[in-house]
Amino acid sequence: MATATEKQVMIVAIDDSEHSYYALEWTLDHFFTPFGQNSLFQLIIVHAKPSASTAVGLAGPGAAEILPIVDSDLRKIAARVLEKAKQACLAKGVNDAILDMGEGDARNVLCEAVDKHQASILVVGNHGYGAIKRAVLGSVSDYCAHHAHCSVMIVKRPKVKH
Repeated sequence: MATATEKQVMIVAIDDSEHSYYALEWTLDHFFTPFGQNSLFQLIIVHAKPSASTAVGLAGPGAAEILPIVDSDLRKIAARVLEKAKQACLAKGVNDAILDMGEGDARNVLCEAVDKHQASILVVGNHGYGAIKRAVLGSVSDYCAHHAHCSVMIVKRPKVKH
């Protein structure tokens, strides 16, 4: 936990989805922008870059040649995701956000980041998957809610009423 002079750490998980960007914008609007430099939290934005071998899937003939290319593409995507998040922060007047990238499954990367940065809260977006898709793919937010060693806030986009 933070001392009286240190700010508590808030981690926002970010990927290339509109749901995670919404969660970042919501967090900035509710916890940072209204307070300026007097926010109670140090913001750390964490992106989980998939490993190239996971992205390719089952390795077959020629996989060794393609892995470096896939890894290079994944690094470019990760840099773009983090740059977009940084620009969102700067647009809201948050100039001291720390960008962090881990490699591997997002669930593990986020829980490890919570421990590494001694976070007080982890903010994740909600993709809004149905029960079957969530059961098959797994839910990052559900996993983090049960395994992260801090409070977890799941930010959901409001549903548009017709």
